[in-house]
Amino acid sequence: MTRAAEENEIEKSNWHWRNTMRPVRFFNWDARAAAPFVVLLVFPRFSTIIFCILVTIIFQIFEKRGLTFPAAIRTIRVWLVGYERSGWLSTRVRTLTEYE
Repeated sequence: MTRAAEENEIEKSNWHWRNTMRPVRFFNWDARAAAPFVVLLVFPRFSTIIFCILVTIIFQIFEKRGLTFPAAIRTIRVWLVGYERSGWLSTRVRTLTEYE
């Protein structure tokens, strides 16, 4: 075996570390977006099925726009609550700045 082939074999043995922080996927969707389906298992109703499908479609749309699941949750929170976070001290609140 040549030295390059040996280094290639060593690199192949470490490939599993590259995938340790990747998000878990389930049928091309983020697995965390499938959490409402757990509710469907406990509460099997037609309304729950519709809810699960809507949540899955919403997160698929967010993913198509380039948002990960946690970023989509933060976006939904900002849309519902607004930018002001009342639990923060006034010294930590960020203000919007306009640069000219």
